[in-house]
Amino acid sequence: MPTRNSSDVIVVGAGVVGAACAYYASQAGLTVTVIDRGPVAGGTTGAGEGNLLVSDKEPGPELELALLSTRLWRELADRLPPRIEYEPKGGLVVASDEAGMRALRDFAAGQEKAGVDAREVPPELLPDLEPHLAPGLAGGFHYPQDAQVMPALAAAHLLRAGGDGVRRRLGEEVTALLTGAAGEVRGVRTTAGEVHAPYVVNAAGTWGGELARLAGVELPVLPRRGFVLVTEPLPRLVRHKVYAADYVADVASGSAALQTSAVVEGTPAGPVLIGASRERVGFDRTMSAEVLRRLAAGATALFPVLAAVRAIRTYAGFRPYLPDHLPAIGPDPRVPGLLHACGHEGAGIGLAPATGLIVAGCLTGGEPHLDISPFRPERFASATF
Repeated sequence: MPTRNSSDVIVVGAGVVGAACAYYASQAGLTVTVIDRGPVAGGTTGAGEGNLLVSDKEPGPELELALLSTRLWRELADRLPPRIEYEPKGGLVVASDEAGMRALRDFAAGQEKAGVDAREVPPELLPDLEPHLAPGLAGGFHYPQDAQVMPALAAAHLLRAGGDGVRRRLGEEVTALLTGAAGEVRGVRTTAGEVHAPYVVNAAGTWGGELARLAGVELPVLPRRGFVLVTEPLPRLVRHKVYAADYVADVASGSAALQTSAVVEGTPAGPVLIGASRERVGFDRTMSAEVLRRLAAGATALFPVLAAVRAIRTYAGFRPYLPDHLPAIGPDPRVPGLLHACGHEGAGIGLAPATGLIVAGCLTGGEPHLDISPFRPERFASATF
């Protein structure tokens, strides 16, 4: 029988991915201990905008994961309190010239074949969707399946929805993985003592590589820094998640250099969130005036009305980046009983439910809802970076 120091599975990481793993495992009848060295949503989740996107994903494994998560988020929105601020508001991707529109058409055509609802919007109809958009744009694509949540609240309520089947141990750092004579998982050692379970799920986000190394395996998770500008509370000026076409290329890029592209969205509470930047600078949180200047310039180019609006704060976060832009999800054959659920980069909030459902299925022997072989954790074993 599970005790305070034992359960069926340990999830390391109390962000939204770890919370989703705990939720679906508890729904499958397992007892779960969630361990985090910080608070709920204290890492990448707490620094996220809450994007639930299909619009920025090309056909392939990640888009399949996103489409499954889109359906699961709609189900969760009916089960969890409305305070998670789930908004099925849709996304709008815009192009500044005809060359950009041709690229968007090609991209959307491939997505539609994979099950995405992508609707071309001619330039004269853009104001119907976003009255405050800058004039002169060449057009765009509307993605009704895109949505948004408040990520920290979503993680907290997913953990709470697990009921008595989910136990939280916050403020405890995992310092070692406990294994048996054959190398199988037996639990973890934390700064507060040992916790026992036959399964450990690595949902440690940007620190997923460190946890993997405690288990004696390599998972090349790297931090990719991003900043978000937050405006003063406003009437609803921005109705959708709106971004420029070059955002899609930035998401897919593996460059370590600074990249910025205009991403603007309103929130139920009133502030407008402005992104997006990407750069690999380790865990450096130093504020960058150049990044903030670029974000502000990109936002006002899309929405000139924002030029008169005050930015009241900014924050930085780290996306957990893997070299092939796909997360690691599922059992690690190198360590029996170890599973991974990390490396989602900037898409972890959107992909969390599908990840949690897949992990729960792996723990209970259920049939996977899609082909998970592209996400296998050991795929990097022979690579050098």
